[in-house]
Amino acid sequence: MMNSVETFDLRTIDQAFLDDPYPVYRALRDDDPVHQCPDGSYFLTGHDDVLAVYRDHARFSSDKKLDFKPAFGDSALFEHHTTSLVFNDAPYHTRVRSLLAPAFTPRALEELRPRVEAFVDARLEAIAAQGDFDVIADFASPLPVQLIGDMLGIPESDRAPLRDWSLAILGALEPTLSPEGFEAGCRAVEDFKTFLKDLIDYRRTHPAPGGQGEILSKLIEAEWDGERLSEIELYHNCIFLLNAGHETTTNLIGNGIETLFRYPAEHARLRADPTLIRSAVEEMLRFESSNQLGNRRATEAATIGDKAIPAGGYVHLCIGAANRDPAHFPDPDRFDISRRPNRHLAFGNGVHTCAGAALARMEGQVAIGKLVARFPDLRPSGEPTRGGRIRFRGFLQLPAAI
Repeated sequence: MMNSVETFDLRTIDQAFLDDPYPVYRALRDDDPVHQCPDGSYFLTGHDDVLAVYRDHARFSSDKKLDFKPAFGDSALFEHHTTSLVFNDAPYHTRVRSLLAPAFTPRALEELRPRVEAFVDARLEAIAAQGDFDVIADFASPLPVQLIGDMLGIPESDRAPLRDWSLAILGALEPTLSPEGFEAGCRAVEDFKTFLKDLIDYRRTHPAPGGQGEILSKLIEAEWDGERLSEIELYHNCIFLLNAGHETTTNLIGNGIETLFRYPAEHARLRADPTLIRSAVEEMLRFESSNQLGNRRATEAATIGDKAIPAGGYVHLCIGAANRDPAHFPDPDRFDISRRPNRHLAFGNGVHTCAGAALARMEGQVAIGKLVARFPDLRPSGEPTRGGRIRFRGFLQLPAAI
């Protein structure tokens, strides 16, 4: 094993870990659940410890200005990742989240569901006509890009670069960042900002009609305590919406389908009983969490497990490990689409719980449920290609046949 428990280091992981990190996570959770890495940071693998830090937003900060400065400098990546919702604390986080909230209410999701269903049905028709297909390129990725594109009012003809921009920007969050990755991420942020400027200028003079999930006009006009989002805040929270919505949902669908391929008995159960789709999606989120890592910095000295965390200590929250903690999930390495209870942490917890969790769940249920029902002989047709990232677990390619 390239990383023993004693020497485990996120900066030196290998392909075997990327393919299957769970044996390493299990060893850490059993022997050193609050592991101090060689760089001084702490890596948490127990469900209770991860949950406690998520909920303790007073002592564990999400603000990343201090952490991103060494890697990003004064670059476009630093501007983006320190302005978007996810890497900030109150009051900024509270203000922006409240402005986004109307897009994710139960009523808004019901407005969006027919659009998701219609898009999925159209993709299934295209797949039926072509036969062999790639689950990621032909199915999992187009859905969230289409939906977030609609929510932001992005013309259909202008959506081609969105996924590549998202992958480049999020790729910069990996524990190690190459010069090429840094340049690609910065270029993607700048290109996205230029693109959004024209879109926002147009929307200021041509407000979108109400309903149908459109949110850009709401973000432009909405106020919180008399304040509106600045131009820069608008840019970066629009980028954040695409990144968060695209990555989570694409990986959920891709990971879910690939897991069904590996567990044909569960695949058969879902085909036989489509009402299991809700619990099946929850189990997919637990078993192969789209987002494997979160991070916090201690604002004051704290104790986690048997370790004293100093003020300023940096903490990695290993969602992938917490979601396979046997203290909370009996037989955690068993994939069970009817598992209950299933209080996984795939969307985080506390004040930073993913704002779009309900939307991602709905997209996953519609997409996976319809794909399995439409093609009862759905099966892999080649070797999948993983995304090669630690934080975001998913596939770049997943060949399938119908």
